[in-house]
Amino acid sequence: MAPVARWPVVRWTAAGVLLLLLLAFPLVFTQPHPRHVVITIFLFAMLAQAWNLLAGYCGQISLGHAVFFGAGAYTSTLLGKYFDLSPWIGMAVGAVVAVAVSQLIGYPVFRLRGHYFAIATIAVGEIVNTLMINWDWAGGARGLFVPIKRPDSFVNLQFHQSKQSYYYIALGLLLLAFWITRKVEVSRMGYYLRAIREDQDAAASLGIPVAAYKQRAMALSAALTALGGSFYAQYILFIDPDSVFPTALSILICLVAVLGGIGTLWGPLIGAAILIPLGEWTRIYFGGTGKAVDLLIYGALIMLVSVIQPGGIMALAQRGRRRTG
Repeated sequence: MAPVARWPVVRWTAAGVLLLLLLAFPLVFTQPHPRHVVITIFLFAMLAQAWNLLAGYCGQISLGHAVFFGAGAYTSTLLGKYFDLSPWIGMAVGAVVAVAVSQLIGYPVFRLRGHYFAIATIAVGEIVNTLMINWDWAGGARGLFVPIKRPDSFVNLQFHQSKQSYYYIALGLLLLAFWITRKVEVSRMGYYLRAIREDQDAAASLGIPVAAYKQRAMALSAALTALGGSFYAQYILFIDPDSVFPTALSILICLVAVLGGIGTLWGPLIGAAILIPLGEWTRIYFGGTGKAVDLLIYGALIMLVSVIQPGGIMALAQRGRRRTG
C-alpha cells in the first residue's frame, strides 16, 4: 500500500485507539483531580473547535466568544432557577439564545475585516459583561448558584458523588463538536468558508454569498460554545460575569486553537491537551505567588509556535510527515 493511501488508515486507527483510551481513563484514574483536568481539556477543546469553525475555516478572528459561552451558562441557570426546567432544556434554549445573539452581533460586525473585526468583538464582549454585572435579576456581580437537584442523575445533569458522569458527558460534547466540524469540513459549506477565508472579494465574485455563510459559521460556532457554557454551569454550580463573560476566556479559547493549529480538525484538541495541564500545574506549583504565570507560559508558547510554524503544532506535524514521506 502506498504511503499516501496508508496514511488515512493509520490516522483513523490512531483516532480509534485514542477514543478507547479516553473511554477507559476514568475507570483507571478514580481520583477527582485527574478527572477534573481531563474534563477541562475536553471543555476547552470543544470551545476551541467551535471558535475554529468561525476563525480557522472562515477566517473571522473573534475575541468575544465568551459572549456565547456566557449566554449558554446564564440561560440554562436562569431557566432552572426561576422556572425549574431541566438543564438539558436549558442547554438547548441556551444554544438558541446564543445563535440569536450571534446574528444580532454578526450583522454589524461582519461589515468590518481583519483586526477591526477582532476589536469589535472585544468591544461587544465588554459591553455584555458590563450589562450582566448591572443586571440584578440575573444576579449582577454577585453571580448565581445553580439550583441543586436530587438525586444525582443524567436527567438532572448533576453528579455530586463522582466526576465520572461529567467526564463522559464532556467527552460526548467534544465528539459532537468534532463530528460537526468534520461534516462542515467536507461539505459545500466548508469549501465556501475556506474560499471566504482566503479572499472574500474573490469568493463573492464567484457567486458565493459571503455574508450569509459568515452568519452561518457564526451561528454554528455560537451554538456549540453555548452548549459548553451550559455544561460549565452545571459542572461548577456557580456562575458570575467574571467567570463566564471575561475577555480573558475568549483569548484563552483562541490560544488553544492557535497553538494546536487553526483550520484543522485535531488542532483544538492538541492545543487544549497542552495548555490546560500547563495552567493547572502552574496554579498548583506556584499558588498565589505565581498568579498569571500560566498566561506568561501561554504567551511564550504562542510566540515560539508563531516563529517556528505559524500554522501551529498540526502544521509542524504535517511538515514532518512530508519530510519522512
